[in-house]
Amino acid sequence: MKYSKLGTTDIEVSKICLGTMTFGQQNTEAEGHELMNYAFENGVNFFDTAEMYAVPGKKETQGRSEEIVGTWLKTKDRDQVIIGTKVTGPSGMTWIRNPLDFKKSSINHAIDNSLKRLQTDYVDLYQLHWPERGVNCFGVRNIPENSAWKENFHEVLETLAELVKSGKVRNIGLSNETPWGTMRYLQLAKEHNLPRMMSVQNAYNILNRAYEI
Repeated sequence: MKYSKLGTTDIEVSKICLGTMTFGQQNTEAEGHELMNYAFENGVNFFDTAEMYAVPGKKETQGRSEEIVGTWLKTKDRDQVIIGTKVTGPSGMTWIRNPLDFKKSSINHAIDNSLKRLQTDYVDLYQLHWPERGVNCFGVRNIPENSAWKENFHEVLETLAELVKSGKVRNIGLSNETPWGTMRYLQLAKEHNLPRMMSVQNAYNILNRAYEI
């Protein structure tokens, strides 16, 4: 297995990260543990989940993936495993929270519940699952430029900075974010001495280039 640094941190993460969004829906807990054990035994130390998983998102399975990761995590040395999870952005999944936004109270509520399900005191990487504003993700393209949204990057970074300071989160990252949004977070972090986004998790390849728009 090859490893690389997570952003500008000293954390070594495996080039392969095992996603767990099928755990609790397509995969049972036993199957999930079997998959994670196989990955771990072959050098994978990086595991990805989210508060909304399993997929497709529904009330009955929401949070189940984190729970399965959590019961597996209890069998391992926590320091040897890198866990990433995500806070859900606006969507129709109001059974998770209502409203689904990135206000301070919402993010705090989300991380506390994720930590409980994961049975750990901290996550190594905490990501915004998708922006509050309309963007080109999940097959959507050409979002209208006048999509209703009030810029709140600074406010969100301040909230995440508090989570880092508290020890609940080691590092922060993005998911389904655009180059412009990524730039704004990096710019504000530098200007105001706030935590830097260390990663961006996007579906981007030669067949899916929507983030270039």
